[in-house]
Amino acid sequence: MSAIHRAGKSAPIVFLHGFGSTKEDYADIVRHEALANYPFLAYDAPGCGETHCADLSAISIPFLLKTARHVIEHFKLDRFHLVGHSMGGLTALLLAHHYPDQVLSFVNIEGNIAPEDCFLSRQVVQYPEQNAERFFTDFIERIRHMPAYASALYAASLHHKVRTAAVSGIFRSMVDLSDTGELMGKFIGLSCPKMFMYGEQNVTLSYLDLIRANGVRLAEIPACGHFPMYSNPLAMWWQIADFLAEI
Repeated sequence: MSAIHRAGKSAPIVFLHGFGSTKEDYADIVRHEALANYPFLAYDAPGCGETHCADLSAISIPFLLKTARHVIEHFKLDRFHLVGHSMGGLTALLLAHHYPDQVLSFVNIEGNIAPEDCFLSRQVVQYPEQNAERFFTDFIERIRHMPAYASALYAASLHHKVRTAAVSGIFRSMVDLSDTGELMGKFIGLSCPKMFMYGEQNVTLSYLDLIRANGVRLAEIPACGHFPMYSNPLAMWWQIADFLAEI
């Protein structure tokens, strides 16, 4: 496991990155004075970044959930705030659902809570391809030309940040959980304070009014699509700091 972390006396923030990203998405927390008092932990998920896995075909969202539990236990974190983006948001949701007494708050940055959230991962079904390398190469090319903020930037590093053999298992488990895992009920049912962050290009998500009505704070990030840490990181960090300050 490859991780970055900072010790301290307050409850820490645990960051879980999205598919195609790494722990460095969150490294700039040390540049923001409003979050200076928070210890934190961010790590590369198996098959991503600098973390290695002996069996890449075994990686799935349930596997990433188990990994998160082991990492949290290794660092002896009893209670913590959770921040998860996309794939990491889905993993964080399941973590908070299974261990609610440990999670003090949850910032969900466009993590999967409904079938419509699989606009990336569902491509494993929409574009069936037996050759894993060919699928991933074609996937990257499709993402590169998407009309959304930071798509080309995100696509440019995918081959460097994710092992090809890990892609299918991650994507298929994301689709399965989004379609059948009752994620919306799990999210709304969490008793901790919750914030859902989304880019302004995704303001049409069908469930925004529903989750707002159920006590979830909404944070719309200007000039942003699915990747606030690339398109508008200052707004992302400000929203996280403001949310935590109110808890």
